[in-house]
Amino acid sequence: MGFRVRALLFACGLIGGHAAFAGESPPTGDIIRLDASRSDVGFRVKVMWLLGIRGHFGKVDGTVRLDPFRNELRVDARIDAASVRMASASYEEWVKSPEFFDAAAHPQIEFTSDAFPRARLRAGGELPGQLTVRGVRQPVQFDLKPAACDRPAYDCPIRVAGAIRRSMFGMGSHRGTLADKVELDFTVYALPPPRDAAPAPAPG
Repeated sequence: MGFRVRALLFACGLIGGHAAFAGESPPTGDIIRLDASRSDVGFRVKVMWLLGIRGHFGKVDGTVRLDPFRNELRVDARIDAASVRMASASYEEWVKSPEFFDAAAHPQIEFTSDAFPRARLRAGGELPGQLTVRGVRQPVQFDLKPAACDRPAYDCPIRVAGAIRRSMFGMGSHRGTLADKVELDFTVYALPPPRDAAPAPAPG
């Protein structure tokens, strides 16, 4: 058996393993698209180091990409900064203002993970990557929570938690009353693959 045939068989086997992650054949080969209608990102920041103000972004889009040769995943998430929801309209307008997320000038918050082993999606572990807020890109490390089901992103969400320092992203106002630390938690679902997705090609 030649090298090219063996390589083709190896690739087909790993792509077939991707189908097991999704429960069916993947919709576009090695890309899983996030479900913006069910995914969201919550945040919490303390005022006077006592009272926690909470909010969430109700529109998260992006992809999970599989590298079939390394059996690794990479997450690319885009958050609509204007989709923020809080307990009061005045809070919403404030966090969308130039003092905080500056949603008019920077409508998207972006997170791109480093490549990580596919097994970590179920077992949990570190999730390093790059976060862009207000046009400022910084390295971050989040915590990928263990999955609560056999098909994470489909039957249960992918959950990620972590914290950033708002001063690192140009949010330095009200430092006397507002904590620098902002806690984040991601709840991410994927769009279901189409029922008529083509199976992985048979080895030739």
